[in-house]
Amino acid sequence: MTDISMSADVLIIGGGLAGAWAAVGAAREGASVVLAEKGFCGTSGVTATAGPGHWWVPPDPPELRARAVAERMARGGFLGEADWMARILDLTWRTLPTLAGFYDFPRDDAGITQYRALRGPEYMRAMRRLATSLGVRILDHSPALELLVADDGVVGGARGYARQAGQDWQVTAPSVVLATGGCAFGSRLLGSANNTGDGLLMAAEAGADFSGMEFTNAYCVAPAGTTMTRAMAYSFARYFDADGRDLDIPPGPDSNRHLATALAQGPVFCSLERVPEDLRAHIPTIQPNVTVAFERAGIDPYTMRFEVTLRGEGTVRGIGGVRVHGGACETGVPGLYVAGDVATRELVTGAISGGGAQNSAWALSSGLLAGGGAARRAMSQSRAVRPLRPVGQGGLRPCAAVKPVDLSAARALVATEMEATDKNMARRAAVLERSLAELDTAWHEIASHAVSEGAGRVRAREIAAMLAAARWSKASALARRETRGMHWRADAPAAEPGMQARLTSGGLASVWTRLETVAQAAAA
Repeated sequence: MTDISMSADVLIIGGGLAGAWAAVGAAREGASVVLAEKGFCGTSGVTATAGPGHWWVPPDPPELRARAVAERMARGGFLGEADWMARILDLTWRTLPTLAGFYDFPRDDAGITQYRALRGPEYMRAMRRLATSLGVRILDHSPALELLVADDGVVGGARGYARQAGQDWQVTAPSVVLATGGCAFGSRLLGSANNTGDGLLMAAEAGADFSGMEFTNAYCVAPAGTTMTRAMAYSFARYFDADGRDLDIPPGPDSNRHLATALAQGPVFCSLERVPEDLRAHIPTIQPNVTVAFERAGIDPYTMRFEVTLRGEGTVRGIGGVRVHGGACETGVPGLYVAGDVATRELVTGAISGGGAQNSAWALSSGLLAGGGAARRAMSQSRAVRPLRPVGQGGLRPCAAVKPVDLSAARALVATEMEATDKNMARRAAVLERSLAELDTAWHEIASHAVSEGAGRVRAREIAAMLAAARWSKASALARRETRGMHWRADAPAAEPGMQARLTSGGLASVWTRLETVAQAAAA
């Protein structure tokens, strides 16, 4: 029995940065919009804990954007698409200033308004106010559990659980946007507690496929014992072993690989004494959580050494996700769109992390594109009521006899396989094969036998989603037999010209992968 039932033109699942922009994009098209968020829209998600900058390049002179795109294409292993990058730059430039009136943009010493960098907590509060001012209805603390699909495969809504009311909810809508964020695999990445891959699983159950899931092994340095994964200052870091000897860990895209090697030998300590004074002065404003963590520990990071670790970032600062099949972020499943980190970001980042500027610009732009596209589709559809069926599987509807399943053990397995740098950063075929086999076994145990009631369904679905995402990640990493971007095959350390291509994946009962040229992927 469904306790809360409503309908809308567009349902947005997820209320972080991308979901909020999707709601705004749909509402600005004149659609009625419901947004369902697992936490509280305005405080939930990684943006709310950060100081996000956007990929922000002026349109004049034109060579500035052309150069930015060319540089990103090269750095990303030529897996991105220049046209998409240009769209995102332009849409971000034109849209971010429209938040004025809801967000207090600062001015520089010359009195020029500065739009590129925002304060995360205020940004998300502003997005909530903007969305509600446009008539968006928000269901807080209401995780979605499964999509609703018609007999012809068209998505028509979703079901979920309202935590505070202790009731089930259902929203029917001709268009649905998944904006549930990436999957952090339970790694304690700051702000990622809700990022358990729910949207990835729901998309797969509806028939969507994925791209770039091998690029899910991003890591971030953090003070040991904390979740403070904000790495701006570490560009200036010095590292030491337990005996105080300097470690040769140069700044740059490979610094975490060197740090992982050092951590395998023993504790590593860090000093931020080289951070420039002007950056020190701005960090409390840009990323206030950074200073809070040090203050609580009684550490002055600019004069004292502190122990560090690496925290996995999964697809949050990795780039893999649901494959984008069109210019409005369509998924290939009729009625289903994606925005933000639940979608692949290969289009705008290539094979390297878009963490920071590109990811923020993608969240804004993909949100607007998906929301607008979903609204236009919905308002062109017939209003005839269509029979819908729920399609949730793992953790909801076992395909064999129900029996107890150790969900905690399954979650621990995901953490082990997706967090350990020797398994997930420096990848080798034999290790990947063993990991995939163990994850397959755990997935089939849940898919075959697990069932939960009430609020327990949320946890069961989260664990099922993390397992599913981990399987696509490991299978894709195994299939990409080269090193490219963040994907590091220790047993294949060079890039292979023949693999300058997209690796798509999918499947639940059995995972599949397929290599496509970038041109083929763009045409699909």
